[in-house]
Amino acid sequence: MKYPVWAIARYSLLEAVRSHIFLLVLPGVIILFGISQFVGELAVTESREIQAAITAYIIRVLAVFIICLFVVLSCLREFNEKTVDIIFALPVPRYVYYLGKLFGFSGLVVIVAVLFSLPLFLYADMMPVVYWSISLVCELFIMMSLSLLFLLTLGNATVTLSLIFAFYVLSRTINSIQLIAASPVIEASTFSQHLITGIIDIIAFLLPDFSRFAQTAWLMTGSVVINDISFVFLQTMVYVVLLSAAALFDLYRKEF
Repeated sequence: MKYPVWAIARYSLLEAVRSHIFLLVLPGVIILFGISQFVGELAVTESREIQAAITAYIIRVLAVFIICLFVVLSCLREFNEKTVDIIFALPVPRYVYYLGKLFGFSGLVVIVAVLFSLPLFLYADMMPVVYWSISLVCELFIMMSLSLLFLLTLGNATVTLSLIFAFYVLSRTINSIQLIAASPVIEASTFSQHLITGIIDIIAFLLPDFSRFAQTAWLMTGSVVINDISFVFLQTMVYVVLLSAAALFDLYRKEF
């Protein structure tokens, strides 16, 4: 039963190679290097730290964009070409297909995160960059699992990608939204204020706290708090398991 999983995983990774996705990654790394060098020339003080911060920000955005876009379009193509129907016609459980895609895309996540993290070694110490890269991998794992869930549920590329990036932006900014809601410019102890604050707190509880993933402060200060790394691993395991369970539930519910 293990062989079909790894066969699908291998095919998914080979598809990434054959679709020339790494032609986007390698020029991206070169462009990142050029941008960071330009920013370093403009900075008056602490140019190395500013270069690390700008490079890390661009890396996160590009990595999430490339992974989510490839996962959605790759799976959508298989559904449109009836490849999934052929796989499910074989004596193979549906969870084998899902696990194969999950493992194959996980390999792609690791490769993309490692390649994109290479420029950071020019501007930060080795260990903070290593921890930052691991945290980025965890962040991409969650976004990749979310992409699979949304596509299996919705089956539409435009709606899926819109929801994915809305989810990511909200997860990145929810802490700031909480602070704004908890400390309004004009203090007003009204029912509507408490209601809005409560709704935001519930949303923040349901979303992963991406503000603690791949923190730029690690690169700028050169210090990493172990509790943050433990938090990243814990949230990654919880969300990947929950998102996978939801995706499998929807996959078994569908009729092909």
